[in-house]
Amino acid sequence: MPEITGLQNFAPILLALTSATLFAVSILVLHQGLRHTDSETGSLIQIGATVLCYWLFAPWLVESWFWFTPAAALFALVGLFKPFLSANASLLSVHYLGPTPTSTLAATSPLFAAAFGVFFLGEYLTLPIALGTMAIMAGSIVLAQQGGWGRRTSWPLWALSLPLAAALIRAAGDAMTKFAMIDLPSPYFAGLVSFTVSLIIAMLVYGARRRALPKLGRIHGTGWFILAGVINGVSVYCLNTALKLGEVIVVIPLVSASPFLTLLLSVFLVRRETITRNSLLAVLLVVPGVTMIALSR
Repeated sequence: MPEITGLQNFAPILLALTSATLFAVSILVLHQGLRHTDSETGSLIQIGATVLCYWLFAPWLVESWFWFTPAAALFALVGLFKPFLSANASLLSVHYLGPTPTSTLAATSPLFAAAFGVFFLGEYLTLPIALGTMAIMAGSIVLAQQGGWGRRTSWPLWALSLPLAAALIRAAGDAMTKFAMIDLPSPYFAGLVSFTVSLIIAMLVYGARRRALPKLGRIHGTGWFILAGVINGVSVYCLNTALKLGEVIVVIPLVSASPFLTLLLSVFLVRRETITRNSLLAVLLVVPGVTMIALSR
């Protein structure tokens, strides 16, 4: 029994790290696709591929009564603002602030997640989890600083709220998903509903801007976006399962280590990045941070 309990406690950590790794892989795959078309079109195809994967297995994993629960409405609400609002806030932030300040301020997402976990879900924030969370956030900020802040040093004051809003929305979405799964503990259904709603919104916005939805056969790099969508779908399922089994204050900081994993894959797998002083410092921050959170359970 102690062995089983230990494995159950460790399962959310493994799932969170798996989700972070898969998300890092999907980012690299997306990068390949973006060589051929714009990010808005690629994002639409990626979300569509994710939704298709979820619906393919829905007949075996989703029961009809799921749709008539309060949790279904909450999952749909999550899909209204994540990733749609969070992604658009990030894009506007990059426009006004640049990529480095955006990435730096976006690293505050685990802090918001901890607040939601403690104040709304009744989770208990221990010292190791707090220190580990801060270490991962610091490592993400260090990685973001590799490009420097650029020449522009002043922005509209309101623009500073954009990346913070994106981080807040992501954390709120994860916390709401966790809360909804208390009523309906189905990570698969959570992903199905939220991504389906996100796809509908993305198609409406895309159609309003472009007046015609993309035809896959005419878009170069379509295969990369479809592959990224499939990988992202598995990543979200792992994330939702981790949230079902574990706590927001544990899962979200671990998933937030994804930029660090992306760097490692870029250095050692695709050989697009090189080791720098900031990279080494990030390693010294993120690895102990993840270890502290894992051992705290």
